[in-house]
Amino acid sequence: MKKVLITGSGSYIGTAFEKWLHGSSGCGEKYDIRTVDMQDDSWKQKSFAGYDTVFHVAGIAHVSSDPKLKDLYFKVNRDLAVNTAFKARNEGARQFIFMSSIIVYGDPGRNGKVIGPGTMPEPSNFYGESKFEAENGIRKLESNVFKVVILRPPMIYGIGCRGNYPRLAKLALKVPFFPDHDNRRSMLHIDNLCEFIRLMIEYNESGVFYPQNAEYVRTSDLVKVIAETHGKKIRMTRIMEPLIRLAGGKGIVGKVFGDLVYELDMSRYEKADYRVRNFAESIRLTEIGDII
Repeated sequence: MKKVLITGSGSYIGTAFEKWLHGSSGCGEKYDIRTVDMQDDSWKQKSFAGYDTVFHVAGIAHVSSDPKLKDLYFKVNRDLAVNTAFKARNEGARQFIFMSSIIVYGDPGRNGKVIGPGTMPEPSNFYGESKFEAENGIRKLESNVFKVVILRPPMIYGIGCRGNYPRLAKLALKVPFFPDHDNRRSMLHIDNLCEFIRLMIEYNESGVFYPQNAEYVRTSDLVKVIAETHGKKIRMTRIMEPLIRLAGGKGIVGKVFGDLVYELDMSRYEKADYRVRNFAESIRLTEIGDII
């Protein structure tokens, strides 16, 4: 039985992963899962000895442009992560998994391109900078006996998720029409992410990984499928196409209609298939909570 410590009690990803191991994966008997709260300094008194994996999910997950929050982002997303990894290594944990983000490559309005193996990170805000600097600090701690896994997932969605997905879902149920724009986005359903993390632990992996769904998604198709899942018809129109192109991928238009994808080959995992949900299933699970 592998012992796993999740640092970040009550986090969306940490809670989903714990439930996945105890239920849906069918492997609950193979893992002993514990969590520790990182809200104050009490975690420093928690012993990390005896854990096979420390999965660090504590952090600020949303993007903000408020300069007053910059120091807080670096304190939580960088310093806390590096200090936790340092403690894990020194107390004998064998593996450290860090949740980074595709945001280290910049936002879609800025990049608007396919991310390949040779694409260098280029954060465009202090959220991305704090994550990338955390990666660099954690990787310096890696050794033959302390393995480090860096995950750079794209937009994560599922029941109870936060961020851009629920905003689009609300919009899909309110508007009678939506722009029919050709773009591509990498996305990752929470079940696919949880299974990928389980495999990282199972095979004691190390390195930088880029999990994503098997399919790219157009924002227009995402909104349409969400609406249809609730029995609502929504009309797609090209009438706003000139305005979208005029915006040039900047601001909110870039966030919604910009391109941001990993090359599909970067996300394949040869040892096992982690994509337990296809796109249609994942949207229905997120919106309705079941699969027909």
